[in-house]
Amino acid sequence: MRNILSFADIPAREVYPMLEHALELKAAIKAGKRLGLLDNKIVGLLFEKPSTRTRTSFEAAIIRLGGSALYLPGAELQLKRGEPVKDTARVLGGYLDALVARVFADDTVAQLARYSRLPTINGLSDIEHPTQLISDMLTVYETKKRLKGLNIAYIGDGDNVANSLLLAAAAVGANATVACPKGYEPNGEILAKARATARKTGARIAIVREPGKAARNADVLYTDVWVSMGEESETEERMRAFKGYQINSGLLRLSKRDAIVMHCLPAHRGLEITDAVLEGRQSVVWRQAENKLYGAAAALDFAINDWTPGK
Repeated sequence: MRNILSFADIPAREVYPMLEHALELKAAIKAGKRLGLLDNKIVGLLFEKPSTRTRTSFEAAIIRLGGSALYLPGAELQLKRGEPVKDTARVLGGYLDALVARVFADDTVAQLARYSRLPTINGLSDIEHPTQLISDMLTVYETKKRLKGLNIAYIGDGDNVANSLLLAAAAVGANATVACPKGYEPNGEILAKARATARKTGARIAIVREPGKAARNADVLYTDVWVSMGEESETEERMRAFKGYQINSGLLRLSKRDAIVMHCLPAHRGLEITDAVLEGRQSVVWRQAENKLYGAAAALDFAINDWTPGK
């Protein structure tokens, strides 16, 4: 068993093979082949936050791989009444074969992994969203046929998606530039870790203030919401801070002619991205969303079956 609590839990040497494996799983699933990779396995989905894509993609992937999914909404567990995470984790460890957790605090998913002793996958926390980036890297790789040397520009909040993006880009040798307002930078420890990896893979990692500077000569333009779940009290302040940090036709013209546009969804059209760009010919957002299924399948095989290249 292995955990995916952070994108850094996937060894850099295994990222490309893992994406190839995801493409193989995609082809097999689309062909209607029976995949017994999770036969007789029960995977719990402990979700403290609402979800459309992450929940559905993981449930579908578990079923496609032959397993059973058990949805565990946080509001209906004793966690809601104050039971310690470690107590819940120990109990779930006796019932399940693996856990996917979508939580508010990164420490929660760490405790679930530690005390349940189950293969545990971070389906989103306040620090990272590693499975989103498995699917995202799959989408870029599928579209561009390569990752190393590409220029990825992320425009907006240095949130959990941005954190995992830095780690993912560094691991595959892609250049990542985050354009964000002062005070909204990616996590400092994550940034340092990404830069350390980048020195080994030849990637470049940069934080800038001007969206245009990040977008210039970019192969990929990426954005996320300005106000994440749990930050609703900061809405007015964030609306002011992120004014101008929008992916629109003007910003897109600064990128390469064949640049692709990505958004992990849900999107607020007219804020972080315009409707015209989201629905435009350079958008791969809907393929990106579909690929969450195949990224989830690869992540489950990695964690539960200890998938490694050539195994």
